[in-house]
Amino acid sequence: MDNPERTTAQHGSVRAGRCVAVAAAVFTIAVVLDQTTKAVVESTMSLGQKIPVIDPVLSWHYILNPGAAFSIGTDVTWIFTILQAAVVVYVATLLRKVRHLPWALALGGVAGGAAGNLIDRLFREPSFGMGHVVDFIALPDFAVFNVADSFVVCSMIGVCLLIFRGVNLDGSREGVGPPADDAPESGRTGP
Repeated sequence: MDNPERTTAQHGSVRAGRCVAVAAAVFTIAVVLDQTTKAVVESTMSLGQKIPVIDPVLSWHYILNPGAAFSIGTDVTWIFTILQAAVVVYVATLLRKVRHLPWALALGGVAGGAAGNLIDRLFREPSFGMGHVVDFIALPDFAVFNVADSFVVCSMIGVCLLIFRGVNLDGSREGVGPPADDAPESGRTGP
């Protein structure tokens, strides 16, 4: 009989509690970094101000965005509030099934990024649920974004890679069942 710890490691899965803790840590880091950087920008820059960081590749450009990326949907801010809240709730419920650390990392980042911008939507002017998001990271010929946006995009790339590789939430692969407890250790499949 195989060692259960070794079988679990071969399968790529870990305890649910560990995955939730990892996702919670990534979530917390995303929210704290996002809200801290936004607070620094608001306290040190004036609205509309641009500061070159690595000219001409990167600059800080303090704006308030009522919409989504590229200021899409500026008249329906409340929809983004609902969507971001739904993402956070969905990821929280999905984490009960996660047994694979890469999934925990990716989902924690998605939820943390969504929560960072949700905080802006809920508590910034002009009103509750209609708040404008603080954006400040500017690249040439691209949207101005923030740390929360970065977490969402990078984490969604991770989610896509996991899906394309066929990795399930428990670490198993599409079309490949969990390892049998009685499989020979040598890797042979026959008698």
